[in-house]
Amino acid sequence: MTSNSERVRAFIELWNARDLEAILDAMAPDCVYHNMPWPPLVGHEAIRQGLAMFVGDAEAIDWQLHHIAENADGVVLTERLDRFRIKGQWLEMPVMGVFELQDGRITHWRDYFDSVQFQTAMAAIS
Repeated sequence: MTSNSERVRAFIELWNARDLEAILDAMAPDCVYHNMPWPPLVGHEAIRQGLAMFVGDAEAIDWQLHHIAENADGVVLTERLDRFRIKGQWLEMPVMGVFELQDGRITHWRDYFDSVQFQTAMAAIS
């Protein structure tokens, strides 16, 4: 039996492979993805549009998992360094993620990061 932690590890590998369709397939059709502090995205189409910039603009993606924990209810917490190579430069963001799963698919995904740091890094790349 596959644990939720193992499913989240596999999800991270989908990011590293830059496989947007497989990333979406790992989520329930009505998944809620919330990149704090931006508004949440609900459902595959909204999430596809929100993620397209990350996957599409990146020449390479390298999410480095530092820590992962799963509670008794199956909620998975991750501490990561999310790296995106854009225009030959690596954008690196420390991220804390929360994943809720049901029937093997992600139903809720929340990522916490410094949005000012992200915007500054993006401006330096542009």
